[in-house]
Amino acid sequence: MVRVVPAMTEAWVVCGAPAAGKSVLGAALARRLRAALLDQDVLTGPLTSVIARLVGAPPGDLDDPRVRAATRDATYEALLGVAADCLDVGVPVVLVAPFTAERSNADAWRGLSQRLQDRVVLVWASVPRGELMRRLARRDAPRDRRKLDDIEAFLASSALDPPVVPHISVDTTLTLADQVDLVLKETPGAHRHA
Repeated sequence: MVRVVPAMTEAWVVCGAPAAGKSVLGAALARRLRAALLDQDVLTGPLTSVIARLVGAPPGDLDDPRVRAATRDATYEALLGVAADCLDVGVPVVLVAPFTAERSNADAWRGLSQRLQDRVVLVWASVPRGELMRRLARRDAPRDRRKLDDIEAFLASSALDPPVVPHISVDTTLTLADQVDLVLKETPGAHRHA
């Protein structure tokens, strides 16, 4: 049996602050690329909610330190494991999650990149602070309560810091089509996917 190996499979990591628009951008990008969409909230959210209940955290409060400590490594391992399996069988992937540690530490990013066969592009979903605050208030999700209760601390936190590693920055106040076009224009070899 002859094994057919695709010339190039790729992974796009879409990260950003809460409410920055990374899930919407990630879904549109995956649709355009015909890639598997791996959104951390969808992939690991139900299990994270079980852990939150077990540690006594308020429903939906994913910022509770007990929830973060118990789930951070496992949720990212699940996300990266599924992505690596997709790449192994020639399916491109779009991963959506904050990736705070990976975007703020070159060694952590290098480890993620190697795990994804060094064919990964980091996309930073950026949004002006005023719009970010409006989006957080508008969606009024339980996971945002801590942020909204102390918005100044949230705005001063590392959650809004852009990546320290090479990335494509996308202003998510642009039209969705323009956001996707920008990512593809800036992605090496993206003409194969457009």
